[in-house]
Amino acid sequence: MMSSHFIMLGLLLTFAIAHSGLAASRPWGESKIGARAYRVIFALVSLPLATVLVIYFFNHRYDGLQLWQVQGVQGVKATVWILSAISFLFLYPATFNLLEIAAVQKPQVHLYETGIIRITRHPQMVGQVIWCLAHTLWLGSSFMVVTSIGLILHHLFGVWHGDRRLQARYGESFETLKSRTSVIPFLAVLQRRQTLDWKEFLRPAYAGIAVFVLIFWWAHPLLTRATGNIPW
Repeated sequence: MMSSHFIMLGLLLTFAIAHSGLAASRPWGESKIGARAYRVIFALVSLPLATVLVIYFFNHRYDGLQLWQVQGVQGVKATVWILSAISFLFLYPATFNLLEIAAVQKPQVHLYETGIIRITRHPQMVGQVIWCLAHTLWLGSSFMVVTSIGLILHHLFGVWHGDRRLQARYGESFETLKSRTSVIPFLAVLQRRQTLDWKEFLRPAYAGIAVFVLIFWWAHPLLTRATGNIPW
């Protein structure tokens, strides 16, 4: 049972190398084959690896030691779902550019200082940490702890790597953005380097995320049963 912990770490490392490596190679790749083609290659590599990760996680989430069991404690289930919903608000700012993700429109690197970026410059990292904390609380297994550590480390590396790439591409413009935003949520706001404009959150993409959370809540048991039919 403990071998699954090492397999999961291996899968996470493989995904991290592929994902970060392709991100680092983006300027070179786009100069050779164009932005759309490179985004397609990025997706063709990343999505299958992510799918394998998700299936393996579902099938082994209770492996190893049961470190705690709080699923029967009043309020825990609601807390986990609320935290999970909040995590998706941070995890998917890319939903604002779905046409670029699908390479229908030309994919571009953007510098934003609106919406969720006012709260944190790296919303995907924050969302992943919240998701990991919620699911580690709920599952309480050593496998989940190992998975969470791996995911958080990958996203912390992504913070450094992402800032480094933006600095190389945008130079002084990114330094200006960096001075007015923070990695830690709300830190720039508390330090009066940034202000929140709640009207920026009244966007269709956020409504889409809310609908996605509701659908995922409904489909979660179905997804668990479906992945259980795959003998990994």
